[in-house]
Amino acid sequence: MEVLQATILGVVQGLAEFLPISSSGHLKLIHEGLGWSDFGLAYDTFLHVATLLAVAVYFRSDLVRMARSAFSSEPTRADDRRLAWLVVAATVPTGVIGLVGNGWFEDASLLWIGVAFLLTSVVLIAADRLSRSVAPPAERLGWGRGLLVGVAQGLAIMPGLSRSGATMSAGMALGLDREQAARFSFLLSVPIILLAAVKQGIDVLGDAQTLPSLPAVLAGFIAAALTGYVAIALLMRLLRNHTFLPFAVYTALLGSAVIVWQLAG
Repeated sequence: MEVLQATILGVVQGLAEFLPISSSGHLKLIHEGLGWSDFGLAYDTFLHVATLLAVAVYFRSDLVRMARSAFSSEPTRADDRRLAWLVVAATVPTGVIGLVGNGWFEDASLLWIGVAFLLTSVVLIAADRLSRSVAPPAERLGWGRGLLVGVAQGLAIMPGLSRSGATMSAGMALGLDREQAARFSFLLSVPIILLAAVKQGIDVLGDAQTLPSLPAVLAGFIAAALTGYVAIALLMRLLRNHTFLPFAVYTALLGSAVIVWQLAG
């Protein structure tokens, strides 16, 4: 049973981390709604590393170019250099909001998580209305607009409010098309997932927390990495010709169900 639960949690983390439906909201529902035991911060760290691996593998070419260009003065690398520093700059407000508000957001009740799912739906519908068929690439995004995307990512630490949904919607509202907004969102996830994993790792070492069995850890890690990669590939392909409507409908129905459940109880 432990291996099965670990695998399901890995699948949920991998899919919902990158699809605009909120991984933290889904995991909170599983733990509190179904009464599943929490495997602890150490296991969460492994899941974060798995999703980091997924996005790093999918965008490996972009990340290598950005790393090589960050401190380069070559004119041919100007766009990649600008994109690298845009990602760094946008990570700053995310980190500040996370440090200030993490405790409050993490303690949010299921009722508020239901409301956050509804907000995700509204944000996705609004993003579709703002989408453009022709738009400049993400590396041409202004510094101020890049920071605003970072703020959107920071606010999405609220369970139920999708990180990818918030950042993609913000990017589209600021001038990017769907595909460019998704690319910037995924690249922006790399430093924040890495920082979250490092922070969790330090906390784990300080508290001497234990892990579930090795088979359970491996099952969850592999499930999160594989489904994370699939989620990224699926979304990037889907957004070329389709809208966020399926995800908006899903989060609206889920949020409504959670609110009714909580108010009825």
